[in-house]
Amino acid sequence: MINYIDYPRNDVLCIDMRSFYASVECVKRGLDPMQTLLAVVGDKKRSGSIILAASPELKQRHGIKNVSRYFDLPDDPAIHVVEAKMGDYLKVSVEITKLVNEYVPKEAIHQYSVDELWVTANGLENLHGNRWMVAKMIKQELYETMGLTCSIGIGDNKFLAKVVMDLYAKKAGIAECTYEDVETKLWPIPVEEIWGIGRRMMRNLNRMGIVTLGQLASQPLQRLKKRFGVMGEQLYWHAWGIDLSPVIGNFQKQAQKGFGHGITLLRDYHQDEVCACVLDLAEEVCRRARTAKQAGRTIHLGVGYSQETGGGFNRSRSVNLPTNVTMDVYNVCMQLFNEFYDQQSKIRRVFVTLDHLYDDEETQLDLFEDTTKHKDIGYVMDQIRDRYGPTSLLRATSFTDAGVTLERSKKIGGHKA
Repeated sequence: MINYIDYPRNDVLCIDMRSFYASVECVKRGLDPMQTLLAVVGDKKRSGSIILAASPELKQRHGIKNVSRYFDLPDDPAIHVVEAKMGDYLKVSVEITKLVNEYVPKEAIHQYSVDELWVTANGLENLHGNRWMVAKMIKQELYETMGLTCSIGIGDNKFLAKVVMDLYAKKAGIAECTYEDVETKLWPIPVEEIWGIGRRMMRNLNRMGIVTLGQLASQPLQRLKKRFGVMGEQLYWHAWGIDLSPVIGNFQKQAQKGFGHGITLLRDYHQDEVCACVLDLAEEVCRRARTAKQAGRTIHLGVGYSQETGGGFNRSRSVNLPTNVTMDVYNVCMQLFNEFYDQQSKIRRVFVTLDHLYDDEETQLDLFEDTTKHKDIGYVMDQIRDRYGPTSLLRATSFTDAGVTLERSKKIGGHKA
């Protein structure tokens, strides 16, 4: 058994907004998010468009899930079908964070996604009461001021708060799991229902005879480390409810390992069309690198073929000097494409990545090429776009049918803004 006295206890809340996109759309229309049948789709013009969110009532009555397709919706006149407006959801997400910030300082808020966040409620007893009372106050205020419902998990660390929210709070509204509750509340649960364990890991664990979290906890630490490496060690400690992740700090500042940009194309592309798409992607990757004052030595190109043929390739190549010049990255990507592309395949997905980063100020000059001039052009183009908008200055290929920048500029996160 683990002696939990040796491990820190914090008052951590994991707040998850219920059917967030669908709830926001209901509130915008003056409808009850918990009673209305509403589906949020990416594009109403495409029958195969994915359902990004379904209201709780739609899920319960018709079995619709967030991975269903538009054509899966039943012929029910009571169902509201709306297109996603990502800009609206981001604005509401910011307002939710501002509301939580009235209870705790910014360094106690860890935004996990647009609709989910961790909140460390340490030291609030004199102001608001214990962590249960804080959770109830936040939940009530979110409903009264925004009309939105949420589920809140309470735990001694982030892992316990997240898992108890997923397993219990989505039905109960608020649920708690302490170290002492792990054996009764978590150990009977199948491993695939535990946050952080995907299908592949589930299959690997099942092959070892591990079906529940309790069986995972009974495994020797060394056996799991030998089988899964660092991940095995994390699985072991999580099975015992232990998570040493920081609960206070600047969670927004993270070391940038690379810059990547990709797209699933709206139609199949032929070989002669790909260059325009790759150039647009390279432009965006290099713009982000220049904004961060970074340059990279390794350029990665990924191409996915259409469903007819399947497959694709992922290849990378390093250059002698770090770069954030669009044409440098584009030229290497096209070299990779010409070398590894299957001539008979149509293309549906493309992504470009720049990594192995260096500070841009530290990069060396090339004696045989005026790289400074090329970089300066890129920075000037960025300044113009920052001032007049992202589409104020584009390359000619962006205006062709194969260009992707104009269409992407109308979206946030791949969906309409």
